[in-house]
Amino acid sequence: MSVKIPLTLACGDYEIVRPLKEGVVKPDGIDLTVLTSMDSTTRHWRFLRNGDFDMAETSASSYVVARDYGYELNALPVFLHRRFRHGFVYINTSKGITKPSDLIGRKVGIKSFLVTAGHWMRGILEHEYGVPHKSIDWYAELDEDVDFVPPPGLRLNRLSHDKSVETMLAEGEIDALIHSSLIKPIVNKDPRVGRLFPDYKAEEQAYYKKTGIFPIMHVLGIKNEVLAQHPWVAINMFHAFNEAKAIAMKRMENPRLVPLAWYREAWEEQEEVLGKDPWEYGLTGKNRQTLETLAGYSHEQGLTRRPMPLDELFVDLSQGRKRGDEFRI
Repeated sequence: MSVKIPLTLACGDYEIVRPLKEGVVKPDGIDLTVLTSMDSTTRHWRFLRNGDFDMAETSASSYVVARDYGYELNALPVFLHRRFRHGFVYINTSKGITKPSDLIGRKVGIKSFLVTAGHWMRGILEHEYGVPHKSIDWYAELDEDVDFVPPPGLRLNRLSHDKSVETMLAEGEIDALIHSSLIKPIVNKDPRVGRLFPDYKAEEQAYYKKTGIFPIMHVLGIKNEVLAQHPWVAINMFHAFNEAKAIAMKRMENPRLVPLAWYREAWEEQEEVLGKDPWEYGLTGKNRQTLETLAGYSHEQGLTRRPMPLDELFVDLSQGRKRGDEFRI
């Protein structure tokens, strides 16, 4: 009887991992326990700080900084969470903010400085809209996934435990907020809070058309000790993630699964704008461009001490030329 090695995977409860979670897809040689009940910030902390899991979906920006600081981790080029970020820049409607340049000199809240959503948006504001990240006073609610030394000139303030950036925005204590999620004032239609980009979908599509970037939020972290003991795990897990995604995408093509009147039209629009597989894994051309931009922002913003090349950040999944794509006995 063959013995499989037990490994834990912590990730979001996504359709594209459902086949792994439910055991429809079984990684070769691995007895996988999939944990999906944590929110993202808790999962990232527990993996990066505590090493609680063998593998985990984790913050891409925090991971890049962790590697620069010598954490014993690596990553698979599996990207379970991607999202455009223009729609998650919120403003207090009484502050006279109507365009990105109005953020210069303002107080802007963030959950923590290394949150990938904020990391992407800082870079986008700087490169696409001329808003230098050092021209803003940043107010962080949470401690960081990875301790880092703030670079000179970064105006970063840590809030006390009783402070919430969402409440501070609504009450006018801060002028704007870059968040990773829909915030309660927006959900509750609080008139004191709006979006910096009211037509954010058009802004995001224009950004993609110009840059070709569909921002990657999370990578799939894996402990070095797992790779040292079982180097074959990386490739086998990569295949399993791809198989799970293929099953999920085929299932999701059926509009009857989702209680949305125009779901199929949204599916077709995504294909028209982003192509057949905007969620692709691996260090493909587009993914390299996206990840190099992300890592470049890390160095520009003084979060890493040197530029971090992708070949250092991701496990080499090479199986040799023309191998691994077709099964031969």
